[in-house]
Amino acid sequence: MTKAPEARVLVIEDEADLRRLLRMVLERAGYEVVDAPNGKSGLRSFHEQRPDVVVLDVGLPDLDGWQVLERLREMSDVPVLILTARSLEAEKVRGLHSGADDYVTKPFGREELAARVHALLRRRSGERTEIADSFDDGHLGVDFAARVVTVDGDAVALTPIEYRLLVALVQHAGQVLSPEQLLELAWGDPTAVGTDRVKYAVLRLRRKLGFDGEDSRIEAVRGFGYRYRVLSPG
Repeated sequence: MTKAPEARVLVIEDEADLRRLLRMVLERAGYEVVDAPNGKSGLRSFHEQRPDVVVLDVGLPDLDGWQVLERLREMSDVPVLILTARSLEAEKVRGLHSGADDYVTKPFGREELAARVHALLRRRSGERTEIADSFDDGHLGVDFAARVVTVDGDAVALTPIEYRLLVALVQHAGQVLSPEQLLELAWGDPTAVGTDRVKYAVLRLRRKLGFDGEDSRIEAVRGFGYRYRVLSPG
Protein backbone atom coordinates (compact mmCIF):
# COMPACT_ATOMS: atom_id res chain seq x y z
CA MET A 1 0.00 0.00 0.00
CA THR A 2 1.39 3.40 -0.97
CA LYS A 3 1.46 5.87 1.86
CA ALA A 4 1.47 9.63 1.90
CA PRO A 5 5.04 11.02 2.05
CA GLU A 6 6.39 11.35 5.60
CA ALA A 7 2.99 10.38 7.03
CA ARG A 8 3.01 10.13 10.81
CA VAL A 9 0.30 8.35 12.80
CA LEU A 10 -0.35 8.94 16.49
CA VAL A 11 -1.90 5.94 18.25
CA ILE A 12 -3.57 6.65 21.60
CA GLU A 13 -4.42 3.28 23.18
CA ASP A 14 -4.07 2.14 26.79
CA GLU A 15 -3.93 -1.63 26.21
CA ALA A 16 -0.27 -2.49 25.67
CA ASP A 17 -0.82 -5.56 23.46
CA LEU A 18 -3.24 -3.71 21.20
CA ARG A 19 -0.94 -0.71 21.06
CA ARG A 20 1.91 -2.95 19.89
CA LEU A 21 -0.39 -4.55 17.29
CA LEU A 22 -1.45 -1.16 15.96
CA ARG A 23 2.16 -0.04 15.72
CA MET A 24 3.11 -3.22 13.86
CA VAL A 25 0.22 -2.98 11.38
CA LEU A 26 0.82 0.68 10.63
CA GLU A 27 4.61 0.43 10.39
CA ARG A 28 4.25 -2.50 8.00
CA ALA A 29 1.97 -0.29 5.92
CA GLY A 30 4.82 2.20 5.71
CA TYR A 31 3.85 4.82 8.27
CA GLU A 32 5.88 6.42 11.02
CA VAL A 33 4.09 5.61 14.29
CA VAL A 34 4.07 7.48 17.59
CA ASP A 35 2.07 5.92 20.41
CA ALA A 36 0.75 6.96 23.81
CA PRO A 37 -0.84 4.90 26.62
CA ASN A 38 -3.37 7.47 27.82
CA GLY A 39 -5.15 10.66 26.89
CA LYS A 40 -2.85 13.14 28.63
CA SER A 41 0.32 11.72 27.10
CA GLY A 42 -1.51 11.43 23.78
CA LEU A 43 -2.30 15.15 23.76
CA ARG A 44 1.27 15.93 24.73
CA SER A 45 2.54 13.74 21.88
CA PHE A 46 0.13 15.48 19.52
CA HIS A 47 1.62 18.87 20.39
CA GLU A 48 5.18 17.61 20.11
CA GLN A 49 4.94 15.31 17.08
CA ARG A 50 2.26 16.99 14.90
CA PRO A 51 0.89 13.76 13.41
CA ASP A 52 -0.96 13.56 10.11
CA VAL A 53 -3.69 11.31 11.54
CA VAL A 54 -4.72 10.11 15.01
CA VAL A 55 -5.97 6.63 15.90
CA LEU A 56 -7.87 7.12 19.15
CA ASP A 57 -9.28 4.50 21.52
CA VAL A 58 -12.50 5.51 23.25
CA GLY A 59 -11.85 3.73 26.55
CA LEU A 60 -8.85 5.52 28.05
CA PRO A 61 -8.05 5.50 31.79
CA ASP A 62 -7.54 9.21 32.51
CA LEU A 63 -9.02 11.55 29.93
CA ASP A 64 -11.44 9.38 28.01
CA GLY A 65 -11.49 9.29 24.22
CA TRP A 66 -14.35 11.77 24.02
CA GLN A 67 -12.44 14.37 26.04
CA VAL A 68 -9.33 13.82 23.92
CA LEU A 69 -11.37 14.14 20.72
CA GLU A 70 -12.94 17.37 21.98
CA ARG A 71 -9.52 18.87 22.74
CA LEU A 72 -8.11 17.76 19.41
CA ARG A 73 -11.02 19.40 17.60
CA GLU A 74 -10.51 22.62 19.53
CA MET A 75 -7.00 23.02 18.14
CA SER A 76 -6.80 21.05 14.90
CA ASP A 77 -8.69 19.51 11.98
CA VAL A 78 -6.32 16.51 11.87
CA PRO A 79 -8.18 13.36 10.75
CA VAL A 80 -9.20 11.18 13.71
CA LEU A 81 -10.03 7.48 13.46
CA ILE A 82 -11.71 6.18 16.61
CA LEU A 83 -11.59 2.60 17.87
CA THR A 84 -14.90 1.41 19.31
CA ALA A 85 -16.37 -1.78 20.75
CA ARG A 86 -18.42 -3.69 18.18
CA SER A 87 -21.38 -4.08 20.56
CA LEU A 88 -21.64 -0.36 21.32
CA GLU A 89 -23.37 1.25 18.33
CA ALA A 90 -23.84 4.39 20.41
CA GLU A 91 -20.06 4.89 20.50
CA LYS A 92 -19.92 5.01 16.70
CA VAL A 93 -22.76 7.53 16.60
CA ARG A 94 -21.24 9.66 19.33
CA GLY A 95 -17.82 9.61 17.69
CA LEU A 96 -19.12 10.74 14.31
CA HIS A 97 -21.34 13.34 15.95
CA SER A 98 -18.35 14.67 17.91
CA GLY A 99 -16.19 15.22 14.85
CA ALA A 100 -14.34 11.96 14.28
CA ASP A 101 -13.64 11.30 10.60
CA ASP A 102 -14.04 7.52 10.69
CA TYR A 103 -14.21 4.56 13.05
CA VAL A 104 -13.06 0.95 13.27
CA THR A 105 -14.71 -1.59 15.52
CA LYS A 106 -12.87 -4.05 17.77
CA PRO A 107 -11.80 -6.66 16.91
CA PHE A 108 -10.67 -5.14 13.63
CA GLY A 109 -9.09 -6.52 10.49
CA ARG A 110 -5.49 -5.43 10.01
CA GLU A 111 -5.93 -4.65 6.32
CA GLU A 112 -9.11 -2.69 7.02
CA LEU A 113 -7.37 -0.55 9.63
CA ALA A 114 -4.42 0.23 7.36
CA ALA A 115 -6.77 0.97 4.46
CA ARG A 116 -8.88 3.39 6.50
CA VAL A 117 -5.81 5.28 7.71
CA HIS A 118 -4.56 5.41 4.13
CA ALA A 119 -7.93 6.78 2.96
CA LEU A 120 -7.88 9.53 5.60
CA LEU A 121 -4.40 10.59 4.55
CA ARG A 122 -5.27 10.45 0.86
CA ARG A 123 -8.32 12.64 1.37
CA ARG A 124 -6.31 15.12 3.44
CA SER A 125 -3.63 15.47 0.76
CA GLY A 126 -6.34 15.79 -1.89
CA GLU A 127 -7.85 18.83 -0.21
CA ARG A 128 -5.34 21.03 -2.01
CA THR A 129 -6.68 19.98 -5.41
CA GLU A 130 -10.18 21.44 -5.18
CA ILE A 131 -11.44 23.21 -8.31
CA ALA A 132 -10.28 26.85 -8.26
CA ASP A 133 -13.75 28.37 -8.36
CA SER A 134 -16.34 29.69 -5.96
CA PHE A 135 -19.99 29.36 -5.01
CA ASP A 136 -22.19 32.20 -3.80
CA ASP A 137 -25.98 32.24 -3.60
CA GLY A 138 -26.18 35.54 -1.76
CA HIS A 139 -26.24 33.82 1.63
CA LEU A 140 -23.65 31.05 1.57
CA GLY A 141 -20.24 31.63 0.01
CA VAL A 142 -17.59 28.97 -0.66
CA ASP A 143 -14.17 29.82 -2.07
CA PHE A 144 -12.94 26.43 -3.27
CA ALA A 145 -9.37 27.60 -3.88
CA ALA A 146 -8.94 29.18 -0.43
CA ARG A 147 -11.26 26.70 1.34
CA VAL A 148 -13.11 29.59 2.97
CA VAL A 149 -16.80 29.30 3.87
CA THR A 150 -18.93 32.30 4.79
CA VAL A 151 -22.56 32.77 5.79
CA ASP A 152 -23.86 36.31 5.29
CA GLY A 153 -20.24 37.44 5.06
CA ASP A 154 -19.11 35.82 8.31
CA ALA A 155 -16.46 33.09 8.11
CA VAL A 156 -17.47 29.63 9.37
CA ALA A 157 -14.86 27.10 10.54
CA LEU A 158 -15.51 23.57 9.25
CA THR A 159 -13.62 20.32 9.67
CA PRO A 160 -12.18 18.78 6.47
CA ILE A 161 -15.06 16.27 6.25
CA GLU A 162 -17.69 18.99 6.77
CA TYR A 163 -16.02 21.17 4.15
CA ARG A 164 -15.85 18.39 1.56
CA LEU A 165 -19.48 17.47 2.30
CA LEU A 166 -20.56 21.07 1.75
CA VAL A 167 -18.52 21.30 -1.47
CA ALA A 168 -20.16 18.12 -2.79
CA LEU A 169 -23.62 19.50 -2.03
CA VAL A 170 -23.14 23.00 -3.46
CA GLN A 171 -21.35 21.75 -6.57
CA HIS A 172 -24.47 19.65 -7.19
CA ALA A 173 -26.94 22.27 -5.94
CA GLY A 174 -30.53 21.23 -6.55
CA GLN A 175 -29.51 17.62 -7.17
CA VAL A 176 -30.29 14.88 -4.66
CA LEU A 177 -27.16 12.97 -3.66
CA SER A 178 -27.51 9.59 -1.98
CA PRO A 179 -25.53 8.79 1.19
CA GLU A 180 -23.45 6.40 -0.91
CA GLN A 181 -22.59 9.18 -3.38
CA LEU A 182 -21.69 11.53 -0.54
CA LEU A 183 -19.44 8.91 1.03
CA GLU A 184 -17.50 8.73 -2.20
CA LEU A 185 -17.47 12.48 -2.86
CA ALA A 186 -16.74 13.73 0.68
CA TRP A 187 -15.04 10.78 2.35
CA GLY A 188 -13.37 9.31 -0.73
CA ASP A 189 -14.86 5.97 0.28
CA PRO A 190 -16.35 3.99 -2.65
CA THR A 191 -17.29 1.03 -0.41
CA ALA A 192 -20.42 2.83 0.88
CA VAL A 193 -19.89 1.24 4.29
CA GLY A 194 -21.18 3.23 7.24
CA THR A 195 -23.70 5.56 5.67
CA ASP A 196 -24.61 6.78 9.16
CA ARG A 197 -21.45 8.90 8.89
CA VAL A 198 -23.29 11.07 6.38
CA LYS A 199 -26.31 11.63 8.62
CA TYR A 200 -24.29 12.93 11.55
CA ALA A 201 -21.92 14.99 9.42
CA VAL A 202 -24.96 16.68 7.83
CA LEU A 203 -26.35 17.46 11.29
CA ARG A 204 -23.06 19.05 12.35
CA LEU A 205 -22.78 20.98 9.10
CA ARG A 206 -26.32 22.34 9.37
CA ARG A 207 -25.70 23.48 12.93
CA LYS A 208 -22.45 25.27 12.08
CA LEU A 209 -23.99 27.03 9.09
CA GLY A 210 -27.17 27.96 10.95
CA PHE A 211 -29.18 25.77 8.60
CA ASP A 212 -30.79 23.60 11.26
CA GLY A 213 -34.29 25.08 11.06
CA GLU A 214 -37.30 23.71 9.22
CA ASP A 215 -36.32 25.55 6.03
CA SER A 216 -32.77 24.25 5.99
CA ARG A 217 -30.97 24.77 2.72
CA ILE A 218 -29.40 21.36 3.23
CA GLU A 219 -32.52 19.31 2.71
CA ALA A 220 -33.03 15.65 3.59
CA VAL A 221 -35.07 13.88 0.91
CA ARG A 222 -36.51 10.85 2.66
CA GLY A 223 -35.50 7.58 1.08
CA PHE A 224 -33.09 9.23 -1.37
CA GLY A 225 -30.47 11.43 0.29
CA TYR A 226 -29.64 15.13 0.61
CA ARG A 227 -29.52 18.22 -1.58
CA TYR A 228 -28.56 21.85 -1.30
CA ARG A 229 -31.46 24.15 -2.12
CA VAL A 230 -30.68 27.51 -3.66
CA LEU A 231 -33.51 29.75 -2.49
CA SER A 232 -34.93 32.57 -4.55
CA PRO A 233 -34.09 36.09 -3.27
CA GLY A 234 -36.62 37.45 -0.87
